[in-house]
Amino acid sequence: MPDEPRPGLIEQTQNNQTSLAGSAPLSAAGSAQPRAWSRADRNRLLVWGGIAFVLPVPFLLVLHHWLRRSDSLITVQSELPGKAIIACCVLLATWIVSRLEKRPLDDYGAPLRQALGARVWEGCAWGFAMLSAILLVLRALGQFQIDSVALTGGAVLRYALGWAVVFLAVSLGEEFSFRGYLLFVLSRRRSFWPAAAILSGAFGAAHLGNHGENVLGIAQVVLVALVFCFAIRRTGTLWFAVGFHAAWDWAETFFYGTPDSGLLGAGRFLNTSSHGPDWLTGGSAGPEGSVIALIVLLFAALLIHFRFPKAIYPDRPV
Repeated sequence: MPDEPRPGLIEQTQNNQTSLAGSAPLSAAGSAQPRAWSRADRNRLLVWGGIAFVLPVPFLLVLHHWLRRSDSLITVQSELPGKAIIACCVLLATWIVSRLEKRPLDDYGAPLRQALGARVWEGCAWGFAMLSAILLVLRALGQFQIDSVALTGGAVLRYALGWAVVFLAVSLGEEFSFRGYLLFVLSRRRSFWPAAAILSGAFGAAHLGNHGENVLGIAQVVLVALVFCFAIRRTGTLWFAVGFHAAWDWAETFFYGTPDSGLLGAGRFLNTSSHGPDWLTGGSAGPEGSVIALIVLLFAALLIHFRFPKAIYPDRPV
């Protein structure tokens, strides 16, 4: 993975960024020395964790009782309320801590002026393309096929938009939980890549309970987390990763109708099937559990390196 930005790189990149990305996302300069962990820092972290992870719990318990979600089939109606609550709580937590620290959200890689802007849409294109590349390789190997079109007429648009909202909420919740404020806080004390490694491992552990997950699927989760951290390092914002994440899940669940960590989506555009060993097709985890997914994600990291050649997010923010 790439290394620390050269002195003055942030300011130079801020001046040279194109208008598509908006103005430069980070106001923090890099610091060579770790910052001491103060009581105020610990208190703010507790505030953030309480709002992001504890506050949603009673609401999610009530939803779980009401919705009685299936262990193998997900719907827009069963997924959207819970994912929206989680996303709202982690976004609220990040905003509140930014006010307590008197920092702009830019410092956490989340400039509001870029929300749903060009970086998000570019990330969407990448996410859809990379998931499609996995299935294209499997199709060429005779392990994947499209059986039929499952939706027609207005139902296509309704479900496409419904699942898009669901996975935007999923992406916002997970990116801001694992690669927003926490990445900033840990980077200040351990530098960027050790922090990214710790949080990517935690991201993988958070998926261990997913129905139908397998070893390669968890490896893919950790690797994609590292790729998203790499994208944040090079773009300076979470927004590219938010778009990539949302489009990957949308393509997997809605467009191609494949399992996503063992769960099939109701209201999928295509009916598809896979045939072959689990290590190749992904088995119950879906295409993201295929060894091909690991190769495609490494290729995505290489493309990100060429697309965004300079580091913007500080190695150790101040």
